[in-house]
Amino acid sequence: MSDLYSDPVGMAVTAAAELARLTGKEKHDVALVMGSGWISAADALGTPTHEFSITDLPGFPAPTVAGHGGKVRSYDLQGINGTIRALVFLGRTHLYEGKGVEPVVHGVRTAVKAGCKAVVLTNACGGINRDYIVGQPVLIRDHLSLTGISPLIGADFVDLTDLYSKRIRALLKSEDPSLAEGVYAHWRGPSYETPAEISMMRIMGADLVGMSTVPEAVAAHALGAEVVGISLVTNAAAGVTGEKLSHEEVMAAGKAAAGKMGELLSKVLHKI
Repeated sequence: MSDLYSDPVGMAVTAAAELARLTGKEKHDVALVMGSGWISAADALGTPTHEFSITDLPGFPAPTVAGHGGKVRSYDLQGINGTIRALVFLGRTHLYEGKGVEPVVHGVRTAVKAGCKAVVLTNACGGINRDYIVGQPVLIRDHLSLTGISPLIGADFVDLTDLYSKRIRALLKSEDPSLAEGVYAHWRGPSYETPAEISMMRIMGADLVGMSTVPEAVAAHALGAEVVGISLVTNAAAGVTGEKLSHEEVMAAGKAAAGKMGELLSKVLHKI
């Protein structure tokens, strides 16, 4: 039997096979990973055909962070050219949980092996760009990886020039022209950044900062999926306003704003 750490792609194939068995669907078309506070966005997609615990699939650990879900949903959505099978992960594993990078990217690898051609990654983040306001969704145009950790091992050279799909970003902006685009800095956590670190990131060109998304984006792209990232600004980053940061405030802000993003996603998933 495959092991997540010795054969991560093989374990993803195993998990995809179990997903097909549990849902009765040979494959899915698009995957969505819902970050902190984004569950209401998934609810906006309608009623899932299936919902079960993430631990029902091989290789997935139980969630350890409050507000990060731990469920998998399968949806049949009606599109222009027929039914779209959407796979939704409510929550994710983060690097700061100390389990290594393989559990962090196991979800997107499973999704791609389940047939998903596109992966939508969402997150809650801090706004470095002073023009951003709390509750604002921002499309990720590019990223800065500040952890020094990659999901790719060995001489696996993958070009990341077009990591965040221009095509999908254009589709989302065609539905909502007010959507901004920005550069996302990946911070390991779980401590929030210091004001000096935020100043450094701003000088480096970052507009947003968060503790997820980048390893998943790289892993999904390396397997051939088209990737889009959407950040929900749930707080101003350290030093921007002088206020202290708290996980509870991040969750509350995410819940308040994520529903409208679910409505947007439901409109464009068939186009993706």
